[in-house]
Amino acid sequence: MWIASRARRRGRTATRTAPRATALAVALAAALLASGCGTSNPKPVKSSTLAEAQTFPYFPVYWVGQSFEGQPLDAVDGRRTYISTVGESVYYGTCSQKKGVFGGGSCLLPLQVTTSIWHLHTNVSLGSQYNLLIRGVPATSYDEGRSIELYTGQLAIDVFSDTPERALRAALRLVPVNAPGSAAGPLPKPVFCPELVGPVESRIEAVLDHLPRHICQLAREAKEIKENPQTVGRNG
Repeated sequence: MWIASRARRRGRTATRTAPRATALAVALAAALLASGCGTSNPKPVKSSTLAEAQTFPYFPVYWVGQSFEGQPLDAVDGRRTYISTVGESVYYGTCSQKKGVFGGGSCLLPLQVTTSIWHLHTNVSLGSQYNLLIRGVPATSYDEGRSIELYTGQLAIDVFSDTPERALRAALRLVPVNAPGSAAGPLPKPVFCPELVGPVESRIEAVLDHLPRHICQLAREAKEIKENPQTVGRNG
Protein backbone atom coordinates (compact mmCIF):
# COMPACT_ATOMS: atom_id res chain seq x y z
CA MET A 1 0.00 0.00 0.00
CA TRP A 2 1.19 3.51 -0.77
CA ILE A 3 1.46 4.90 2.74
CA ALA A 4 3.71 2.08 3.90
CA SER A 5 5.92 2.09 0.82
CA ARG A 6 6.34 5.85 0.74
CA ALA A 7 7.02 6.00 4.47
CA ARG A 8 9.81 3.48 4.06
CA ARG A 9 11.31 5.58 1.27
CA ARG A 10 11.20 8.71 3.35
CA GLY A 11 12.67 6.83 6.28
CA ARG A 12 15.80 6.21 4.23
CA THR A 13 16.05 9.89 3.49
CA ALA A 14 15.45 11.74 6.63
CA THR A 15 17.92 10.16 9.01
CA ARG A 16 19.23 6.73 8.02
CA THR A 17 18.39 5.44 11.51
CA ALA A 18 15.53 3.26 12.66
CA PRO A 19 14.12 5.68 15.28
CA ARG A 20 13.81 8.48 12.78
CA ALA A 21 12.35 6.23 10.11
CA THR A 22 9.68 5.15 12.60
CA ALA A 23 8.94 8.73 13.62
CA LEU A 24 8.77 9.77 9.98
CA ALA A 25 6.27 7.06 9.14
CA VAL A 26 4.08 8.12 12.06
CA ALA A 27 4.28 11.79 11.11
CA LEU A 28 3.49 11.01 7.47
CA ALA A 29 0.49 8.87 8.36
CA ALA A 30 -0.80 11.54 10.73
CA ALA A 31 -0.47 14.22 8.09
CA LEU A 32 -2.29 12.13 5.52
CA LEU A 33 -5.12 11.35 7.91
CA ALA A 34 -5.38 14.98 8.96
CA SER A 35 -5.71 16.05 5.34
CA GLY A 36 -8.56 13.63 4.71
CA CYS A 37 -6.43 11.20 2.76
CA GLY A 38 -7.92 7.86 1.83
CA THR A 39 -11.59 8.81 2.12
CA SER A 40 -12.18 11.96 0.06
CA ASN A 41 -10.50 14.92 -1.53
CA PRO A 42 -8.70 16.99 1.10
CA LYS A 43 -10.14 20.20 2.47
CA PRO A 44 -8.20 23.41 1.75
CA VAL A 45 -5.41 24.02 4.24
CA LYS A 46 -6.67 26.30 6.99
CA SER A 47 -5.13 29.76 7.10
CA SER A 48 -4.16 29.19 10.74
CA THR A 49 -2.32 25.99 9.79
CA LEU A 50 -0.47 27.75 6.98
CA ALA A 51 0.33 30.63 9.32
CA GLU A 52 1.95 28.18 11.73
CA ALA A 53 4.30 27.04 8.97
CA GLN A 54 4.93 30.63 7.89
CA THR A 55 5.99 31.53 11.44
CA PHE A 56 8.04 28.37 12.11
CA PRO A 57 10.98 29.76 14.11
CA TYR A 58 13.82 27.26 13.96
CA PHE A 59 15.01 27.26 10.34
CA PRO A 60 13.78 28.04 6.80
CA VAL A 61 11.12 25.58 5.64
CA TYR A 62 10.98 25.15 1.89
CA TRP A 63 7.94 24.72 -0.33
CA VAL A 64 6.85 25.48 -3.92
CA GLY A 65 3.91 27.74 -3.17
CA GLN A 66 0.25 27.13 -2.44
CA SER A 67 -0.04 24.98 -5.56
CA PHE A 68 2.35 23.28 -7.95
CA GLU A 69 1.56 22.22 -11.51
CA GLY A 70 -2.14 22.23 -10.70
CA GLN A 71 -1.66 20.26 -7.48
CA PRO A 72 -2.95 22.16 -4.42
CA LEU A 73 -1.27 22.36 -1.07
CA ASP A 74 -2.71 19.39 0.84
CA ALA A 75 -1.17 19.65 4.32
CA VAL A 76 1.67 21.41 6.13
CA ASP A 77 3.58 20.75 9.31
CA GLY A 78 4.12 23.40 11.95
CA ARG A 79 5.72 24.10 15.27
CA ARG A 80 3.19 22.06 17.27
CA THR A 81 3.89 18.89 15.27
CA TYR A 82 7.61 19.47 14.81
CA ILE A 83 9.87 16.45 15.37
CA SER A 84 13.53 17.43 15.17
CA THR A 85 14.61 14.04 13.85
CA VAL A 86 12.06 14.20 11.02
CA GLY A 87 11.93 17.84 9.98
CA GLU A 88 9.11 19.92 8.53
CA SER A 89 7.09 18.86 5.49
CA VAL A 90 4.62 20.31 3.04
CA TYR A 91 2.37 18.01 0.98
CA TYR A 92 0.78 18.60 -2.42
CA GLY A 93 -1.97 16.91 -4.38
CA THR A 94 -5.35 15.36 -3.75
CA CYS A 95 -5.75 12.03 -2.02
CA SER A 96 -7.64 9.54 -4.16
CA GLN A 97 -8.79 5.99 -3.63
CA LYS A 98 -6.83 3.37 -5.51
CA LYS A 99 -6.46 -0.34 -5.05
CA GLY A 100 -3.30 -1.28 -3.28
CA VAL A 101 -1.18 -4.36 -3.80
CA PHE A 102 -3.21 -6.20 -1.19
CA GLY A 103 -6.57 -4.91 -2.31
CA GLY A 104 -6.76 -2.07 0.21
CA GLY A 105 -6.98 1.64 -0.42
CA SER A 106 -3.94 3.74 -1.11
CA CYS A 107 -3.26 7.44 -1.06
CA LEU A 108 -1.05 9.06 -3.66
CA LEU A 109 0.42 12.49 -3.15
CA PRO A 110 2.44 13.64 -6.15
CA LEU A 111 4.81 15.85 -4.17
CA GLN A 112 6.23 16.24 -0.67
CA VAL A 113 9.00 18.59 0.40
CA THR A 114 10.74 17.92 3.72
CA THR A 115 13.25 20.31 5.30
CA SER A 116 15.49 19.18 8.16
CA ILE A 117 18.71 20.16 9.87
CA TRP A 118 21.54 18.25 8.20
CA HIS A 119 23.42 15.80 10.39
CA LEU A 120 26.64 14.06 9.45
CA HIS A 121 25.87 10.84 7.57
CA THR A 122 26.80 8.97 4.44
CA ASN A 123 24.40 8.67 1.51
CA VAL A 124 25.15 4.97 1.01
CA SER A 125 21.77 4.02 2.50
CA LEU A 126 19.97 5.87 -0.29
CA GLY A 127 20.84 3.04 -2.67
CA SER A 128 21.38 3.74 -6.36
CA GLN A 129 22.01 7.47 -6.77
CA TYR A 130 23.83 10.15 -8.68
CA ASN A 131 25.06 13.60 -7.77
CA LEU A 132 24.13 16.83 -9.49
CA LEU A 133 24.15 20.60 -9.09
CA ILE A 134 20.77 22.30 -8.60
CA ARG A 135 20.34 26.03 -8.01
CA GLY A 136 24.08 26.26 -7.37
CA VAL A 137 24.21 23.70 -4.54
CA PRO A 138 25.13 20.00 -4.38
CA ALA A 139 22.26 17.52 -4.58
CA THR A 140 21.72 13.78 -4.77
CA SER A 141 19.05 12.10 -6.90
CA TYR A 142 17.85 8.64 -5.84
CA ASP A 143 14.79 6.37 -5.89
CA GLU A 144 15.11 6.25 -9.68
CA GLY A 145 15.08 10.03 -9.80
CA ARG A 146 11.78 10.44 -7.95
CA SER A 147 13.58 11.78 -4.85
CA ILE A 148 16.19 14.52 -4.63
CA GLU A 149 18.11 15.72 -1.58
CA LEU A 150 19.57 19.22 -1.78
CA TYR A 151 22.16 20.66 0.60
CA THR A 152 21.82 24.34 1.47
CA GLY A 153 22.75 26.43 4.48
CA GLN A 154 22.57 24.09 7.48
CA LEU A 155 19.75 22.12 5.86
CA ALA A 156 18.91 19.07 3.82
CA ILE A 157 15.83 19.51 1.63
CA ASP A 158 14.22 16.29 0.41
CA VAL A 159 11.89 16.43 -2.56
CA PHE A 160 9.74 13.31 -2.96
CA SER A 161 7.60 12.97 -6.07
CA ASP A 162 5.74 10.51 -8.24
CA THR A 163 7.96 11.14 -11.27
CA PRO A 164 11.61 12.15 -11.78
CA GLU A 165 10.53 15.06 -13.97
CA ARG A 166 8.23 16.52 -11.31
CA ALA A 167 10.88 16.08 -8.63
CA LEU A 168 13.41 18.07 -10.64
CA ARG A 169 10.95 20.81 -11.56
CA ALA A 170 9.97 21.16 -7.90
CA ALA A 171 13.63 21.33 -6.83
CA LEU A 172 14.11 24.20 -9.25
CA ARG A 173 11.21 26.14 -7.67
CA LEU A 174 12.00 25.75 -3.96
CA VAL A 175 11.54 28.83 -1.80
CA PRO A 176 11.21 29.35 1.98
CA VAL A 177 7.66 29.59 3.31
CA ASN A 178 8.79 31.33 6.50
CA ALA A 179 11.66 33.55 5.31
CA PRO A 180 12.52 35.87 2.42
CA GLY A 181 13.70 34.13 -0.71
CA SER A 182 13.25 33.72 -4.43
CA ALA A 183 12.90 30.72 -6.71
CA ALA A 184 14.75 32.60 -9.42
CA GLY A 185 18.24 32.62 -7.93
CA PRO A 186 20.69 30.19 -6.39
CA LEU A 187 20.17 28.62 -2.99
CA PRO A 188 22.53 29.48 -0.12
CA LYS A 189 25.69 27.38 -0.18
CA PRO A 190 25.85 24.65 2.48
CA VAL A 191 27.93 25.37 5.58
CA PHE A 192 28.84 21.67 5.83
CA CYS A 193 30.43 19.13 3.51
CA PRO A 194 27.82 16.61 2.32
CA GLU A 195 28.97 12.99 2.24
CA LEU A 196 28.31 12.40 -1.46
CA VAL A 197 28.56 8.87 -2.83
CA GLY A 198 29.67 8.02 -6.34
CA PRO A 199 31.15 10.18 -9.10
CA VAL A 200 31.29 13.92 -8.47
CA GLU A 201 31.63 16.04 -11.58
CA SER A 202 33.96 19.01 -11.77
CA ARG A 203 31.21 21.63 -11.33
CA ILE A 204 30.18 20.07 -8.03
CA GLU A 205 33.80 19.72 -6.93
CA ALA A 206 34.31 23.42 -7.59
CA VAL A 207 31.38 24.29 -5.33
CA LEU A 208 32.58 21.94 -2.60
CA ASP A 209 36.10 23.39 -2.75
CA HIS A 210 34.78 26.90 -2.14
CA LEU A 211 32.44 26.24 0.76
CA PRO A 212 32.94 28.38 3.91
CA ARG A 213 36.02 27.68 6.04
CA HIS A 214 37.27 25.14 3.47
CA ILE A 215 35.03 22.63 5.23
CA CYS A 216 35.36 19.91 2.58
CA GLN A 217 39.15 20.08 2.49
CA LEU A 218 39.20 19.79 6.27
CA ALA A 219 36.76 16.88 6.13
CA ARG A 220 38.97 15.06 3.62
CA GLU A 221 42.05 15.60 5.75
CA ALA A 222 40.25 14.35 8.87
CA LYS A 223 39.06 11.27 6.98
CA GLU A 224 42.58 10.56 5.77
CA ILE A 225 43.97 10.86 9.30
CA LYS A 226 41.30 8.52 10.60
CA GLU A 227 41.86 5.94 7.88
CA ASN A 228 45.68 6.15 7.83
CA PRO A 229 46.89 7.32 11.25
CA GLN A 230 50.25 5.58 10.91
CA THR A 231 51.03 7.39 7.64
CA VAL A 232 50.15 10.76 9.11
CA GLY A 233 52.32 10.02 12.15
CA ARG A 234 55.32 9.18 9.98
CA ASN A 235 54.82 12.35 7.93
CA GLY A 236 54.62 14.40 11.16
